[in-house]
Amino acid sequence: MDKILLLLSVTILTACKAEIKNNKTKFIQKVDMEKDEIITLGGGCYWCTEAIFQRLNGVDSLVTGFMGGITVNPTYEEVCTGKTGHAEVSQITFNPEVISLKEILEVFFTTHDPTTLDRQGEDIGNQYRSVVFYKDEKQKATAEQVIQEIEKEQIYDSPIVTTLEPAGPFYQSPDYHKNYYNQHGEKPYCSFVIAPKVKKFKEKYQDKLK
Repeated sequence: MDKILLLLSVTILTACKAEIKNNKTKFIQKVDMEKDEIITLGGGCYWCTEAIFQRLNGVDSLVTGFMGGITVNPTYEEVCTGKTGHAEVSQITFNPEVISLKEILEVFFTTHDPTTLDRQGEDIGNQYRSVVFYKDEKQKATAEQVIQEIEKEQIYDSPIVTTLEPAGPFYQSPDYHKNYYNQHGEKPYCSFVIAPKVKKFKEKYQDKLK
């Protein structure tokens, strides 16, 4: 049994290393202010959501940061206490002529666990909550529709607990946290947490990759 577990661990690690090796490309941001739309999403650590949506065709810009709390200009350390009310988020600017908001949200709801309250894996606290920050009622209605469809399809065994909250002030993350997976793929968190998520995302959404 020990040999089987060891072999399985080596296989997983090898696959993750292969993903990391291919993640060194720089994310180019080109925004078309006349066409593009913005949605802000929180699905655990923003390093994870950033790494996934950077690779999605139609995403023109992505900035990590904080939203939804009471503290003005919070530091990363303050948000980590869970006392500011802010969630770690990715603010995604996308071209709706290339990818719809519905498609963006379908990717979002199937690349993190929207059924765990204030938690993604070992990342625990309200700063890691699953949340959609909508800018208007149309975005809110689309999010509600996607949630209903996913629950109807019974993709998850437990109910979705993602909150839908009106978008508020957005505070950017520190520069050393931006484009994190692409620059620090060899770090343990990237190797064992982000790389497997990116690998599964690429397999599931091959037709939506850049």
